[in-house]
Amino acid sequence: MDTSKFRLLHTMIRVFDLDKSIDFYCRLMGMKLLRKRESEQGRYTLAFVGYGDDATDTVIELTYNWDQKEPYVLGAGFGHLAIGVSDIYGTCEVLEKEGVKIPRPPGPLKFGTAVIAFVEDPDGYKIELINRN
Repeated sequence: MDTSKFRLLHTMIRVFDLDKSIDFYCRLMGMKLLRKRESEQGRYTLAFVGYGDDATDTVIELTYNWDQKEPYVLGAGFGHLAIGVSDIYGTCEVLEKEGVKIPRPPGPLKFGTAVIAFVEDPDGYKIELINRN
C-alpha cells in the first residue's frame, strides 16, 4: 500500500458547551475558527478549529450534540492533544489568569530535556503544551 498519499485530517472531540470550547481553542490557544456547520436533522453542530487551513494542516473538529444534557465521560482510552508553544511559562501564566486548569505546571520532562505542561479545555480534555524554542 502506498501511504505517501495519506494525511491526518482532523481529530474529533465531543464538547458540552460549544461557545466555551471555541473561546478556549481560538482566543486562549490561538487557533482560528475555520468553519462551522449545523445539522438541524442530525441535531448537532460541527466547528473546525486549527492553526492553518485544513487543506494543508491537521485540525480539531469540535462536535456539539444539541441534546446532550450532561458533560461527557472522557473515558480512559484517550490521552491528550499536544500543542507547541514558544513561551510555555508565559502561556501558562495567561491561561491560569483566564481560569484554565493546569494539572501539570510547566517544567522539565522527567528523564528528558523538553519543557512541558498540561492544561485542560472546558470539557476536561488534556492538552500537553511543549516548549518549542
